[in-house]
Amino acid sequence: MYYSAGTYESFAHPEKPEGVDKKSAYIIGTGLAGLTAAFYLVRDGQMKGEHIHLLEKLELAGGSCDGRKDVTKGFFMRGGREMDNHFEVMWDMFRDVPSLETPGVSVLDEYYWLNKHDPNYSLCRATVHQGEDAHTVKKFGLDKASAMALSKLFITPEKELEGKKISEVLPDSFWDTNFWLYWQTMFAFQRWSSALEMKRYLCRYVHHIDGLPDFSALRFTKLNQYESLILPLVKYLESHGVRIEYGMDVKNVVIETVGEKKIARQIIYVRDGQQQTIDLIEDDLVFITNGCCTDSSCYGDQTHAPDLSALENGRGESWDMWKAIAAQATHGEFGHPDAFCSDIEATNWMSATVATSNEEIIRRIMDICQRDPRAGKVTTGGIVTVKDSTDNWYLSWTINRQPQFKAQDKNLVLVWLYALNTNKPGNYVQKPMRECTGEEVCREWLYHIGVPEDRIDVLAADACNTTTCFMPYINAFFQPRRNEDRPHVVPDGSVNFAFLGQFTETPRDTIFTIEYSMRTGMEAVYTLLNVDRGVPEVWGSKYDVRELLRACYYAIDKKPITDVKLGFMEHELLRIVLKKVKGTDVEILLRDSGLIE
Repeated sequence: MYYSAGTYESFAHPEKPEGVDKKSAYIIGTGLAGLTAAFYLVRDGQMKGEHIHLLEKLELAGGSCDGRKDVTKGFFMRGGREMDNHFEVMWDMFRDVPSLETPGVSVLDEYYWLNKHDPNYSLCRATVHQGEDAHTVKKFGLDKASAMALSKLFITPEKELEGKKISEVLPDSFWDTNFWLYWQTMFAFQRWSSALEMKRYLCRYVHHIDGLPDFSALRFTKLNQYESLILPLVKYLESHGVRIEYGMDVKNVVIETVGEKKIARQIIYVRDGQQQTIDLIEDDLVFITNGCCTDSSCYGDQTHAPDLSALENGRGESWDMWKAIAAQATHGEFGHPDAFCSDIEATNWMSATVATSNEEIIRRIMDICQRDPRAGKVTTGGIVTVKDSTDNWYLSWTINRQPQFKAQDKNLVLVWLYALNTNKPGNYVQKPMRECTGEEVCREWLYHIGVPEDRIDVLAADACNTTTCFMPYINAFFQPRRNEDRPHVVPDGSVNFAFLGQFTETPRDTIFTIEYSMRTGMEAVYTLLNVDRGVPEVWGSKYDVRELLRACYYAIDKKPITDVKLGFMEHELLRIVLKKVKGTDVEILLRDSGLIE
């Protein structure tokens, strides 16, 4: 497997890999990583669909990209996905997956047209005082110490950041900046999150720094990601003869080490209460989704808080399986799951879905986001953060294009909200979110959008239906880690197995994105089948001097560098540099970026 850039490789179709007709594939998990692996086995690996077996414990494919309607409790959305125009693997795949909405076009075509006609951007990024615009005015507000620390983090080698928290590399003044407000709520980072992962995010999305304050960098699907992405992909695979076997609770993959070779020999699973096995030969390829951020999710509804009584640090179906596999390693080459799943208090947050068609509430929403959610277009344009809840629930909420579900009534509006702090009392509801019923969660949200207090309780009870979800491991992949804690997609010596998903290591890309999961699926297939076509490299904006200069301009809130407060020696050095570059291409680049006038 090798990386490539440009259209030469991306437009090419690879030759059929040698020996593929005698191979079979077993894919554990039907999240986007597993489904992507199946896609590349079919399209580029040219494996027969009937040789590909997707093993799924649940009755629904999609993994964490779910969205569903429970006829007794209402709509559930555990989370949404933010997408980027440089998700190279994602668009390489979806250009060949037919849309279920628009006959004759691909999912990519449909998505591209939608976001061209209805571009995403926010008109209110944060609120204070029960629904008033916080007027962050697209500024980052970085002081000199914070700006210098971020710059240092950007260029620090990953090896030096292993095991470190963000709080160990950034100054105390950073936590009060708009930059941190934007960053933390958009990506769900915490002060104790991995400095290494924050560096990757800075490098990966430096080309989008200007779109961070108002979300103009983002794009979204028409419906929830299950209906817009998962279902078309499942239909594509089924049309090629691929089978999804539901009710398959995989407990372990037995791996034999023979000298330098590592060979998957058996899959152990439970189905219908009975433990069974699948014996493997070297021509049987196994793709393992190790770890899951939504493992052990606990659901609540309008009148019930989620039941957390069974939660236990480090336990969960995906973690138990990964631990069983990791225990077979000779030198830790299958990763260290305990680095991610051993502290639920550090890795949890909670989401909720509010369904309402109440005009009084919708008017409050329109006052904040300045758009009608029933228009079928971009509404909030991303999350609206309740700035004065940072010491309480730290609440944010969003309304994507409506309807979000095909089964949704045209007058019904679905609001998704989430809280980074689940163990602190709310501003209005004086109890932690994790202890609240859906109705109580709704009360807190109604309070923050400006509903009069004498109307909150009755509207939460009678005009809304709220479902909730506590996710103990949702931030597990942000835990401070070392390089060896995540196994390589294809570990050294592996003959016939690979790891997939958010807890597998692939260089330069960022976890908590659907692109990361899909990239691991493509890399796994290309490596095990030796597909002779390049995997598109992670977009290289961190190597583009134009993007770096633009980032500097926006980071100092769109001021010329000559207007920045500098010490005497710094000012003199800048004067000398500007004199040296006068009349050169460097001067043109500085002028084009806005750093000089």
